[in-house]
Amino acid sequence: MSLGFATKAIHVGQEPDALTGSVTVPLYQTSTFAQEAIGKHKGYEYARTQNPTRTAWERNIAALEEGTDAAAFSSGMAAIDTVARLFNAGDHIVLAEDMYGGTFRLFDTVLSRHGLQFDTVDMCDFDAVRRSIRSNTKLLFTETPTNPLMNISDITTLAEIAHAAGVLLAVDNTFASPYFQRPLTLGADIVVHSATKYLGGHSDLVHGVVVVRSSELAERLYFIQNTVGAVPGPFECWLLLRSVKTLALRMEQHQRNALAIAELCSTHPAVELVYYPGLPTHPQHQLAAQQMSGFSGMVSIDLGSRHRADRFIAALRLITLAESLGGVESLVCHPATMTHASIPEPIRLQRGITDGLVRLSIGIEDTTDLLEDVLHALDSCR
Repeated sequence: MSLGFATKAIHVGQEPDALTGSVTVPLYQTSTFAQEAIGKHKGYEYARTQNPTRTAWERNIAALEEGTDAAAFSSGMAAIDTVARLFNAGDHIVLAEDMYGGTFRLFDTVLSRHGLQFDTVDMCDFDAVRRSIRSNTKLLFTETPTNPLMNISDITTLAEIAHAAGVLLAVDNTFASPYFQRPLTLGADIVVHSATKYLGGHSDLVHGVVVVRSSELAERLYFIQNTVGAVPGPFECWLLLRSVKTLALRMEQHQRNALAIAELCSTHPAVELVYYPGLPTHPQHQLAAQQMSGFSGMVSIDLGSRHRADRFIAALRLITLAESLGGVESLVCHPATMTHASIPEPIRLQRGITDGLVRLSIGIEDTTDLLEDVLHALDSCR
């Protein structure tokens, strides 16, 4: 039986408990499991290795991304670090140049000290991508849409380039969520999420997940997951099982509100640039419409200066200044001093992350209330 997305979100991995009939997956808040005899147990030995609540969540997110297996982690950065640990000292990884600042920081300040080599490239320039691949390149790693400039990577073409060179393709799918985009179906080998964001959706947990479409990759991931131990607690997994049940509903409202805000910003004289792939004026709108079923809830605007950005943020009454994104409440962020502060200023400016750039994570509040708040703030910074 072929199930739709919302049905899978509610049912896969969440079958009624065989012992009690509970329709909610039990929270197995335990560190260890009793064994019947030496070498004889019920599938679980120690909670770092496995936990039934975590197993249910991993089954669920693997189904939503249409992968074979998933591995859960204590944060999105732990998930990305584990993907990097699939490779060895001397191996080369190609990153999208417009990625979350924490991803760049991980490779630049930590992984490079342990022998991994990396370069950044514009993933929209296929010739540049091909030129960036060396004999020791093992992975292309992109975000789409990217954080914070909403660039769209052509996943199918990047997969073809990677596989022709014997290289894997990983995609950070955090901004789109599996509701709007499933990279594995487009040729990617690995999908990464900061599940703190849309998957969790309520700003009440920190979590990461990796989904793959290869049992061989899955076994390597599970080995690292168990060995390194950057695993989530069962409560976070239980919260995620709860949250994804409403993911389809939430993402529709996120998108509806974001489009309304993007359209408002595109006509306001205080705004110099609007970054939202759902606008027909976005340079990659057609590509986004082709590989995504929707455009999600992230909008970035460039107000032209730090002074205007400060005035805009200060004037917001409903939208909160905070790190993170993807929650039910709307948030505003200043990437240059917050999420991307770890990127050296010349590189940051070259990539378009200016002092006037503001990133909006549009929540699921009433559309008219959000429009009124943003319009008031834009008017105040003219």
